[in-house]
Amino acid sequence: MHTSTEILLTRFLSEAGAAVPLMAVWAHGSLAKGDYQPGRSDLDLIAVVREPLDERRRDAVERLHRGLDGALAERLHCSYMTDGQLAEHGREHVTWAMGELFERPVTAVTRRELLTGALELYGPGPDALIPPVSDAELAAFVQADLRDFWLVKTRGRRRWLLDEWVDLGMVTVARAAVTLRDGRLISKREALDVLGEMGAPPVVVDGIRARRYGTDGPVLSRFRRAKLARRFIRQAIVRVLG
Repeated sequence: MHTSTEILLTRFLSEAGAAVPLMAVWAHGSLAKGDYQPGRSDLDLIAVVREPLDERRRDAVERLHRGLDGALAERLHCSYMTDGQLAEHGREHVTWAMGELFERPVTAVTRRELLTGALELYGPGPDALIPPVSDAELAAFVQADLRDFWLVKTRGRRRWLLDEWVDLGMVTVARAAVTLRDGRLISKREALDVLGEMGAPPVVVDGIRARRYGTDGPVLSRFRRAKLARRFIRQAIVRVLG
């Protein structure tokens, strides 16, 4: 693990244990899949706590995250799931992400990631606490995410001028296609290869690879890139959903 990342996680575990009644902490996403890029990848964490967080403990969680300095800390996201509520897929959990505290569910994709390859940082592993996620539950979530979120977002144009929308949208479609085809969850690195197989514009894919891995990328206007990415994502979702 990258030294600065390890230092950040060690500090987080120490301070989280003082802020909340901590049972377990796991990493998923890029860090768990071996595709983590310091300064470019998010640090996606799940913490399990023994009881719901009251206002005092929510304030403590916010102070904890705001006190973690640096570019790596800005990318550290964590949902705090309560023991006894782990089987409730639709329940919202206190979450720190994108510089704010709010509530959101822990999705079927995240749950399956945890069960098939979490990086266990503290306490018992996910198998001891998280109920299984069936293939049908996983597929239903992925289909709904494509249909109700990503397809809707392709109706607008302005957001697709932004790097983060192009990168995440393209990668999400590729990962969703593989999950719906054979039930696997793939890394972002693998998704870039899948995009090529799906007929994605190479110049857009090469740009994503350059931003993620620090390689040389193509010169392409944001307007041209936005048009290519938006059109591909929309067409790909329609094909994937059948």
